[in-house]
Amino acid sequence: MPPYPGGVLPGYDPADPLVTPPGGGLEGWFNRCVGAVRRGWRLLLPIVLLTQVLPAALIAILTYAADPSAEWAAAGTDDPAALPDGFGADVATLFAVTLGAVVVFGLVQSLGWAAGTWVITRQAAGEGVGLAGALRYGLRRALGLWGWSLLMGLLIGIGVCFCVLPGVYLAFALSLAGPVYLFERQAPIGRSFRMFHDRLGLVLGRVVLIAAVVLMVTVAAGVIEAVAAAPLGTAPLGSPGTALGIFAVVTLTALLSLPAHLAQQVGLVVTYAEQRAHEAPVNAARLAAELG
Repeated sequence: MPPYPGGVLPGYDPADPLVTPPGGGLEGWFNRCVGAVRRGWRLLLPIVLLTQVLPAALIAILTYAADPSAEWAAAGTDDPAALPDGFGADVATLFAVTLGAVVVFGLVQSLGWAAGTWVITRQAAGEGVGLAGALRYGLRRALGLWGWSLLMGLLIGIGVCFCVLPGVYLAFALSLAGPVYLFERQAPIGRSFRMFHDRLGLVLGRVVLIAAVVLMVTVAAGVIEAVAAAPLGTAPLGSPGTALGIFAVVTLTALLSLPAHLAQQVGLVVTYAEQRAHEAPVNAARLAAELG
């Protein structure tokens, strides 16, 4: 970086609350993530609860409802190596129900991603925000973001089928596609790939940090759910008492996952803003205007 008076590049505002200028480093990025949470948590929490936590809980309940483990245990067999009758059909049904729920509720989650991005960006630009306005914006952008998300999910899924690592690579390389679509509304997949490879170390470092937080929270919530659900048996929805118990467990673990959703939302928006700054001078006000 060439030397400039005060160490600031022309056209950049080192105090911008959203955009980390070139040379701002990890500390600058982290401080802007924390600032976004401090400014927006009163709106981001209900958005995440309604569009991320609630759909995740409903998906979990549907998965429990379609789980054939209880039928397999009741059927029993003298040969422990033998598969239960209808094993293939049962597994296909479970997969179809889970995948269908993920796809359908993905539309609601896309609404939340768009609404959260609107809140983070407009607040950084000093503009007024409200929950109703955020949800209206999210509703306008949800369908398009959902379509691109389905395509990205398909690509990542295909990558996972090829020894997992290609899927991990695609997940990282496509991590900025959501913000690209919302701010630029064109070629989010190709643009995310270019951003990722143009500044590979910087983007990968940020995304790995976000992924680490998401993974730790998700694993912790999963362990808690497994331990808490174990006493309820293989068919927790089979009686009112155990059904109430599994609803409580699923609700608790879905709430525990809230920090992961919040970290992913804020971290990716701030990372996208930083990458835009490496291409040309930009600030929060311009990014807010691009959202529309």
